Amino acid sequence: MIQIDQMIREIKAHPDFGKAGMVLAHNGVVRESSRDGRAVTGLTVHVNHERLDELMAEYRGRDGIVEILVAIEEETSLSVGDDVMAIVVAGDVRENVISTLEGLLNAVKAEVTSKTEHFVVGA
Repeated sequence: MIQIDQMIREIKAHPDFGKAGMVLAHNGVVRESSRDGRAVTGLTVHVNHERLDELMAEYRGRDGIVEILVAIEEETSLSVGDDVMAIVVAGDVRENVISTLEGLLNAVKAEVTSKTEHFVVGA
């Protein structure tokens, strides 16, 4: 189970948290329809952990970034409304934090995760 509040507490316990001026979180959830409009009952997510580790190292090295945490629910059948993924980024200024979260989120969606949507039968 993804717990963003716990992820934020962990980030705030980071030894360099005093350098942070912003903590930004993304919480992706299962929606009731696919991008093409078909009704879904849920989905299953698959994760390339090796690529995730590479991206985490890359994005943690960006200017001003204090810490990044990522949690992804995988290999389990998720229902509409369930949390799929959370990303929490702490850094010095909003420009660095926002661009880092956006870049990492897009990279994770394109290079790390794949999903199997479960469609409503007859829809």
